[in-house]
Amino acid sequence: MDNTSQTPAPDLHPAARAVAQLIDGIGDDRLGDPTPCPKYAVRELLGHLVGLSTAFRDAARKDLGPTTDTDPGSVLPTLHGDWRTVLPQRLDELAEARQRPGAWDGDTQAGGVTFPAAIAGRVAVNELVIHGWDLARATGQDYQPGEASLQVSYELMKPTGDDPSQDGMFGPVVAVPEDAPLLDQVVGFSGRRPDWRPGD
Repeated sequence: MDNTSQTPAPDLHPAARAVAQLIDGIGDDRLGDPTPCPKYAVRELLGHLVGLSTAFRDAARKDLGPTTDTDPGSVLPTLHGDWRTVLPQRLDELAEARQRPGAWDGDTQAGGVTFPAAIAGRVAVNELVIHGWDLARATGQDYQPGEASLQVSYELMKPTGDDPSQDGMFGPVVAVPEDAPLLDQVVGFSGRRPDWRPGD
């Protein structure tokens, strides 16, 4: 992964808003539906989004502790009853925290990993883009995370020449046409099929 600390810091608001806009389209009867994440139903995916938004918010604030030092894959996410209020609040807090002075400087921690804060911010964008797509696809909603956010994901996840295995951050890359929409290319880099539908 390249250290992109010399490139302008991206604004997380568009990616955060794109996820938040999906909430009203998710009925309680959809919480058990499958998602492109094999281990997650919609409820676990929502729980994961709450957790990652909290972790990357605290990483931006350099408020390190239980929210930032836990491997998200160590336990299945739990969705609490107040998620419809908490998730948009956490998403907004994450985007705002990334605009604070020093948020992109030095090192920080998320998911139990210590890495440059400039990389952590881009990873946060990518997490929102990919898992926002997961949520939208699982619940049959339109999804537009924004060109700038997609470009962050593209640059972060595109395979490099020293990665002959073509294993992406989330799994083996799924090939898509070079002229495919940028969202489809990003989804393919994440190890997902852009044409995934519930029941696949």
